[in-house]
Amino acid sequence: MGKTKTKSWVNQIHVGECVALMNAMPEASVDMVFADPPYNLQLTGDLMRPESQKKVDAVDNDWDQFDSFKVYDDFSKDWLAAARRVLKPNGTLWVIGSYHNIFRVGATLQDLGYWILNDVVWRKANPMPNFRGRRFTNAHETMIWCARDETSKYRFNYESMKALNDDLQMRSDWYLPICSGGERLKDENGKKAHPTQKPEPLLHRVIMASTEVDDVILDPFFGTGTTGAVAKRLGRNWIGLERETDYVGYAEKRIAEVVRLAPDEMLNSPSKRDEPRVPFGWLVERGMLQPGTVLTDQKRRHKARVRADGTLISADFKGSIHQVGAHVQNLPACNGWTFWCVDIEGGTVPIDVFRQKIRAELH
Repeated sequence: MGKTKTKSWVNQIHVGECVALMNAMPEASVDMVFADPPYNLQLTGDLMRPESQKKVDAVDNDWDQFDSFKVYDDFSKDWLAAARRVLKPNGTLWVIGSYHNIFRVGATLQDLGYWILNDVVWRKANPMPNFRGRRFTNAHETMIWCARDETSKYRFNYESMKALNDDLQMRSDWYLPICSGGERLKDENGKKAHPTQKPEPLLHRVIMASTEVDDVILDPFFGTGTTGAVAKRLGRNWIGLERETDYVGYAEKRIAEVVRLAPDEMLNSPSKRDEPRVPFGWLVERGMLQPGTVLTDQKRRHKARVRADGTLISADFKGSIHQVGAHVQNLPACNGWTFWCVDIEGGTVPIDVFRQKIRAELH
């Protein structure tokens, strides 16, 4: 498979049935799939607002109608198998759904060999109420995030997710509003252009979590193009597949108006493993820490001195910053960069500050 074949697909909307289109795509050509398939809502009769008896604008489109659970399961198996074929070996897939379909989709995922990584609950800040008053308000949808295989070396931008969450680990429950206001696309009569348009903040988080700049993201149920719009803004490539021609015009216009946000270095998500290795000795060579400098832990319970060769020496042990840190604590291992500190103007500063300064210079 060459890049030329893939290039003919990217950053375009392709009209037709998603399974046939994916089977025509080059194998192992996309980094991530985001899928918002029909939910098979099984609605019977009109849904009316109790206070006004006006009809609720619910999802009653033909594309969401299936004759039986078996028909829906066969449909899920077909598109998930086609998506797995076009995923790269280390690629991932996100699929979103409600209680009507997500459990059936999850079982099919596992049957096909996908490896589930997380189920993420999208808690809606402003859910539609339950008009009949006979059930709890459906205030969430579920996303399943999975790798192509159990052995896939999938990408997860842990540090970026933590940064988005005020330096706390990102949890698997995401509190975000539904698509509304100026973001909601409308037709010439002021009605929703698409009944299940997803909010851009949701896709921003998904894309930032599991892709890198210039990766290729496939959306087999493209709709009005939320995936493509956010992907373009974040410097990713996208492929949209959509069978309903009515939606394509909205998506094309929307994506054409999107501007890529910033240079690549502002949009990528480097992990700590991607950062250049900085030996502790470089701090000594550059004069950031002088031989003989006393290092302590944050609470000043342990201390060691810096040697000219980039090792430390404590009262009874000599070795690397990690070895000496582990020894003084009587532990099997230690991250010396975060354990050891130096006194600066009466306060303790982790030596990792100096490492980050060098990394910034290298970049």
